[in-house]
Amino acid sequence: MSDETKKREIFICRSTGCNSSNAGHIQDLLAKRIAENNLNVAIKKTGCHGFCQMGPIMVIQPDNVLYVQVQPKDVDLIVKNHLKDNNVVEKLLYTDPESGAKIKDMNKVNFYMHQKPIVKEHFGKIDPESIDDYLEVGGYESLKKVLSEYSPDDVIEELKISKLRGRGGAGFPTYLKWTFARRSKGQPKYLICNGDEGDPGAFMDRSTLESDPHSVIEGMVIAGYTMGSNQGFIYTRAEYPLAIDRINKAVDSAREKGFLGENILDSGFNFDIELKTGAGAFVCGEETALMASIEGKRGMPRPRPPFPANSGLWGKPTNINNVKTYASIPKIIAKGGKWFADIGTEESGGTIIVALTGNINNSGLVEIPLGTPIRKLIYDIGGGIPEGKKFKAIQVGGPSGGCLPAKFLDTPMDNSNLTKLGAIMGSGGFIVLDDETCMVELAHFFIQFTQTESCGKCAPCRVGTKKMLDLLTKIKSGQAEMEDLDKLENIANFVKKTSLCGLGQTAPNPVLTTLKYFRDEYIAHIKYHACPALQCKDLIQYNIDPEKCIGCTLCAKNCAVDAITGVKKEPHKIDESICIRCGLCYSSCPSNAIYKTTNEYPTEEGGSE
Repeated sequence: MSDETKKREIFICRSTGCNSSNAGHIQDLLAKRIAENNLNVAIKKTGCHGFCQMGPIMVIQPDNVLYVQVQPKDVDLIVKNHLKDNNVVEKLLYTDPESGAKIKDMNKVNFYMHQKPIVKEHFGKIDPESIDDYLEVGGYESLKKVLSEYSPDDVIEELKISKLRGRGGAGFPTYLKWTFARRSKGQPKYLICNGDEGDPGAFMDRSTLESDPHSVIEGMVIAGYTMGSNQGFIYTRAEYPLAIDRINKAVDSAREKGFLGENILDSGFNFDIELKTGAGAFVCGEETALMASIEGKRGMPRPRPPFPANSGLWGKPTNINNVKTYASIPKIIAKGGKWFADIGTEESGGTIIVALTGNINNSGLVEIPLGTPIRKLIYDIGGGIPEGKKFKAIQVGGPSGGCLPAKFLDTPMDNSNLTKLGAIMGSGGFIVLDDETCMVELAHFFIQFTQTESCGKCAPCRVGTKKMLDLLTKIKSGQAEMEDLDKLENIANFVKKTSLCGLGQTAPNPVLTTLKYFRDEYIAHIKYHACPALQCKDLIQYNIDPEKCIGCTLCAKNCAVDAITGVKKEPHKIDESICIRCGLCYSSCPSNAIYKTTNEYPTEEGGSE
């Protein structure tokens, strides 16, 4: 690094994940030390940098150095070594999981190198609470362009060229949705931004609202102009306090600058936005339930038709799009529909934002072109499976998605390809599973979630998810019969075909895909009372290897039911008749002497395990 004095700027992530890990205190301490040392360094509070697993994160420019998992005690080191002496703090650099190398240049970190940020273009680079920052990177220029140069039909034509599809899960062409709302008779017309993100492990919409709220607002104003609406609503959940705060600040500053309100930019067009918060019900991600919630009613879906474009909020024409859909609009107007279409696939333009979680080395927020193979996401960006374990499956599309095995790793990700395999794109929650994951237990987890979150309005979802849960409970406890598999599959298909809303219709997907691709695991549980992944506690037992046991007594001390006996420095034993299989001994053993076993079962090759 050059010794010459340079104007540096530190971009510190202040999104929810990093905030929860003391990022605020780190920023305050950093500002204090910089002032004490009279350094020519600025600090910018930013939204999410994406690499959430490595937070708290900061980037020092123009050096392009990424520091990860920064703690308050590291601040003095950063100030002295990097800011004063121009020496990179090696211990805070990202370590590549494959090579073990410390990477100084952020652009050479695989997690970032293989992404294509469009919606995320300004994440981690601008202060989301500053409209001036947004204006400096071209914010609201697309709105100015639309209001001065485009007719509503011109906007729709640009969207048609772009091949933008809804990013909320259904993947419906955006231009068609906007066309239906534009042609619908009746006033007032309403726009809704659906930011109700209920999938476990999903944080794409929250991060967008926290990191670049003005892009969503700009997209909504353009949508309002196109469809002839003067009122929009952003709907998100009350447990997103930071997103709520930043939306409110963004709306207020947009009004002050003339981008919201009456006679926007002297165009004669009026449009305003109101924030609505929900109580966190998963069903309110479904558009008709969401509208009921905005109206002050219980969030429950209703039959369609009529569709929202004809009769939505308060019986008026309404258009609903996801956060990421609206955030894509300014980019399309700025660079053209063809530019956007060229990035994706033949049927779907642009990118998808994925919350990559689970058994993966690099988890976080990822934006990649539609059509990217699953393998690239997991291995090039995600860095593969930790501890050298084997990839088993990926759960695509959250609790309403499907589990896809390793044979589909080279599948290009888009709506049609994933739907053909029994999964859905969903809103972008992707959970990577290693070979220690029990697919029966996983299906049980997701059905338990959807059954708990079912609004109960229609019998197929209300009763069917409970019946599926009961059968899965029997299977994972070793109490099922082979005929229960047929029952489970029949109920799952019935719920999928007859449920009232999209959430009920997709709830069986984890069951159907695990039955389709991992049926041998179900059979092992039923016929042989065996759990191949060694996870279902009713089908496993814990054992102590006398050759490895050092007699430290730690396992016995941690056992809540005194099932472990032995004297110090001698091998211990587990009494299986007492053991409750809580796993505390297994996780606390310092010599890895405790191991799990299950009953023998035939493998696919014809042998037994």
